[in-house]
Amino acid sequence: VQLVESGGGLVQAGGSLKLSCATSGFTFRTAAMAWFRQTLGKEREFVAAFRWNVWYSDSAKGRFTMSRDNAKNTVYLEMNNLESEDTAVYYCAAAMSMFEVRSVYNSTYYNYWGQGTQVTVSS
Repeated sequence: VQLVESGGGLVQAGGSLKLSCATSGFTFRTAAMAWFRQTLGKEREFVAAFRWNVWYSDSAKGRFTMSRDNAKNTVYLEMNNLESEDTAVYYCAAAMSMFEVRSVYNSTYYNYWGQGTQVTVSS
């Protein structure tokens, strides 16, 4: 199983970035997928997830859009109107079955993780 994030970088506040997570090694279309983020010294924080529906954190609602392309085995996180508080390492996560995830917000339900991609928002 592999999850490879890309698309991070440095952007000014108010700008946009689109993250990608290319996956392989499992049946993508039945997997629950999620994005989490983490800053130094803090716990990993839920951002968005796809588990039959799309779920967002309060901070992501209205600014971020998660999508998936089953033909490419890839999930995306389009982030608009970025704020300095969005600065973090963003991780893609997968659970092999949507039935395995009792709570999309809980990182322990996801079995596989990517290496992360850094997003830095300058104010």
